[in-house]
Amino acid sequence: MFHFPVTILLSMIVSFNFANAANASLAGIVNNVCANLKINSDISQIINAPIVDERGMTATIALRPANHDWRIAVVTINDAQARPHAEIRLNKRCMVMQSRQLIWDEDGNKTAIHDLGPDLETIIQETIINPEQKFTLKPNDAMPGNPRIALVDTGVNYTLPAFWPNVAVDKSGRLVGYDFWDDDPWPFDSDPRRTAFYPTHHGSTVFSVLVDEAPESTISLYRFPALEMCRFKELLAHIAKTDVRLVNLSMGSNDPNDWHCFAVAAKAMPHVLFVASAGNNGRNIDEQPVYPASMALENMVVVSSSDNFGILGAGSNYGPQTVDILVPAEQVSILDHRGARAKTGGTSYAAPRVTALLARYLAKKPDATPIQMIDLLRKRAIATSEPLSRFGWIPDPSDDFGF
Repeated sequence: MFHFPVTILLSMIVSFNFANAANASLAGIVNNVCANLKINSDISQIINAPIVDERGMTATIALRPANHDWRIAVVTINDAQARPHAEIRLNKRCMVMQSRQLIWDEDGNKTAIHDLGPDLETIIQETIINPEQKFTLKPNDAMPGNPRIALVDTGVNYTLPAFWPNVAVDKSGRLVGYDFWDDDPWPFDSDPRRTAFYPTHHGSTVFSVLVDEAPESTISLYRFPALEMCRFKELLAHIAKTDVRLVNLSMGSNDPNDWHCFAVAAKAMPHVLFVASAGNNGRNIDEQPVYPASMALENMVVVSSSDNFGILGAGSNYGPQTVDILVPAEQVSILDHRGARAKTGGTSYAAPRVTALLARYLAKKPDATPIQMIDLLRKRAIATSEPLSRFGWIPDPSDDFGF
């Protein structure tokens, strides 16, 4: 999960004013949209219309494609507090194709996303944001060294029963981890940076790889502090209070400033090994760095993806000085945030394969140090046909060869 700058879809933005919007239903707003848009008229006539009405509600239309032959109008409505309220997608005949609405509580927190029917009133599906979940202690929670792994990502859908056996729980039955994005104890899988109405999900799929390949390990869950990256100091301090020995980081960015506080805190945890993905930009990160992968921490290994023959995966980053190891991760079976099985690939899924390998090693060698764990990877690796990494590649990280 790399939060590089997103390529913005070219669109034409049309803003307008609609009367009494604060009291209008979504259906009424759509009617005003259609009237203002004048689908069969010259769009340029309304491009410069007012954005804000007398009650503070605003709306914009993005046309796709961005010309007079548009096929879809994406209507985004913000409330009087400039918070995202609804997104409605209309076809050329002004019929509702898809719509979602954000629900806010009195404290200004998002609580749910509603998928609405064509009438813009019927709730077809409700997705709770940061749902609470009761857990019960499991035998694995009492195993020495558990939680052995911490996953730092966009969160995890911890409500999926398939995940419960591996979610780390403390003696009080509380999830071990924290949401450092929303600052609450429920690190639920959601990344709303591209759009609040259709957040992306990443952490659940990474978690599922850890579960499949390190089934005896319990995993503490952390949603990374995307809005204030220096809070990584607090995040790692939280991890330091647990038995975690491995931290999976399937993420990164181009800006080293994002990761300065992380690097300082990670160096102060020499007993913990950080497993970072190399990124999916198709470049040599010895020459064009990616962070935190390029930070050269002694207690961090950097992992990239290969196919089943040791050939670098399409789009995977490499670097004979920066990347430590490659493992096959181009067709990895995952469970997504909905609980559906699928296959995916890339360095985000290479990293948890290595984390899981090391977790199984620690189960048998609980006193192993990060240096010894790195040495295991070095001994397991065989050379690739091209100099892509420091050690080479491991053909099958799911076996326990060497320990």
